This record gives sequence, structure tokens and C-alpha cells, in this order.
Amino acid sequence: QVQLVESGGGLVQAGDSLRLSCAASGRTFSSYAMGWFRQAPGKEREFVACISWSGSSTYYADSVKGRFTISRDNAKNTVYLQMNSLKPEDTAVYYCAAKYSRERILYTRRYDYNYWGQGTQATISS
Repeated sequence: QVQLVESGGGLVQAGDSLRLSCAASGRTFSSYAMGWFRQAPGKEREFVACISWSGSSTYYADSVKGRFTISRDNAKNTVYLQMNSLKPEDTAVYYCAAKYSRERILYTRRYDYNYWGQGTQATISS
């Protein structure tokens, strides 16, 4: 089992950057594929980015491709989401998620993931 705690959200202006972090408990973090999702008010939770257990493979939603970067540091049990050129439509609660997997597969669906953090709010003003 793994517990996830997100941090790094805040209020910024359009065009600014934020770096979200997700710290995981447990000694087997390197065996988990990780993902970031977000949920805006009144909308479904949507996929943002994911990364394989080794960090060698990543995948992004079209809406964030070229602006966001997912990465991980297995020595620190942490996954990151660097968000650049932020837009008001990026405003949402951002969640990290974990799935036990050492397969060479990237997971983009909510129900693929077994563990979720509590979320961190990112608000982008225009």
C-alpha cells in the first residue's frame, strides 16, 4: 500500500509556472506507475500526465502537451508536475495517483489507479 500527499499548488497569474510534488510513503515507490489528474469545478476528473515506474516513459493530455512535464525521483519517493505557461483553464484541484506496475505500460484512465492523494488546488488568474 502507498499513501500520497500532494503539495505545491497556489494562486498564480496566467503565464506563470507552478511545480507540484507528490510524496509517497512506502519502500516500493519504484514499483508504481504514477499519474496526475485534475478536476475543475463542475467537471469530471481528467487525465493530465503519467510516467512509468522507471521514469523512462511519459504521456500527456493534448491540452497540456508542451507546457507540463512529469518526472519522478525514486530515491526521494516523489513525482513532480512542472507546469509552465499556465492558463486560466488549468485551474483545478490536481491529484496524483499510483498503480502498482512494472510493466512497460502507461496508464491514462482513472480506474487504472489504485491509490490517490487528497489533491492540491491550483488557481490561475487572467
